[in-house]
Order: sequence, then C-alpha cells, then structure tokens
Amino acid sequence: MNIYVSNLPFAVTDEDLRSYFADYGEVSSAKIIMDKYTNRSKGFGFVEMTDDAAAQKAIGELDGATVEGRAIRVAVAKPREERPARSANYSNSRW
Repeated sequence: MNIYVSNLPFAVTDEDLRSYFADYGEVSSAKIIMDKYTNRSKGFGFVEMTDDAAAQKAIGELDGATVEGRAIRVAVAKPREERPARSANYSNSRW
C-alpha cells in the first residue's frame, strides 16, 4: 500500500520517514520529495508498505502525530493524475 505523508519538517530524511513506519510493519520504500531547483524537502513524502493491514494501522495511529513540533498528515496515496503538458504559448496574453 502506498501512503502519502504531508506537513513534514524540512529536516526529515528518507531514513527518518522509514523509521516512523517501521514499527508497524515492513517498509518497502520511503521517499521524501525534494525540490529539483533547491534540493530542499518539499515537506511531504511517500511510504510503501507490503502489508495493507499494517499500513492501515500506521495511517490510523500516525495521522495527526507530532514530528519535531509539526502535526503530520498521513493518508492512503491517490494515484497521480495526468496533467496536460504546459506550453510556452503566450498568445492569450493581453500584451
């Protein structure tokens, strides 16, 4: 099961994120999303767990938990929506 974790402190690493969920079951991956220009955390990440029951328990217990003074949000990750490609066409500009 893929889990979305938001409102994370910017200092949290992939390993920190993995350790928060490891108490509930096997974590197959944990990834903090980084800004590609600044290489700084965007404050959210994803955790993948092999056991759905353990993942649901982790979601229930960690949602709203405090990490370094911030209340994190934990939920089942939704599939990524495809967005239309951004174009550099500025013909709709008033100028």
